[in-house]
Amino acid sequence: MKKVFFKISSFLLAFLVLFSTVSFTVEKHFCGDFLVDTALFVKADSCGMVAEKIQSPTIKDTGSSACTVSKTSCCSDEIALIQGQDTLQKATSLEWQHQLVSVQAFVYVYLNLFEGLKENVIPFRDYAPPLVVQDIQVLHDTFLI
Repeated sequence: MKKVFFKISSFLLAFLVLFSTVSFTVEKHFCGDFLVDTALFVKADSCGMVAEKIQSPTIKDTGSSACTVSKTSCCSDEIALIQGQDTLQKATSLEWQHQLVSVQAFVYVYLNLFEGLKENVIPFRDYAPPLVVQDIQVLHDTFLI
């Protein structure tokens, strides 16, 4: 049960970090006061009504250039940009090197911790202990109290 809870919580936290860093746009197309289309990540579809430019003939007697008259469109687009979090701190190279040295030292010490001797060396194996003839402490009356 503990492993399942751990996996679910780690998945949710990873999804939270991913979702908080993604930015996206919501685009809405209105025709008059009516909402025609809403789109995420892409451009909203138009209703097909496009503002046309009408050119009037040139007036030569006043000496001005050609006048243009344009009709205003009844359509409008509304774009909402939802900015994701972009202030995540990245590890600097110096911090990364310190962490790498720490991990290398830990692995080296852990691997060499359980390394034993190749053979059990007993330097006094071939020597016999001295024979006790008399009890020297009783002979000299030397007792530790």
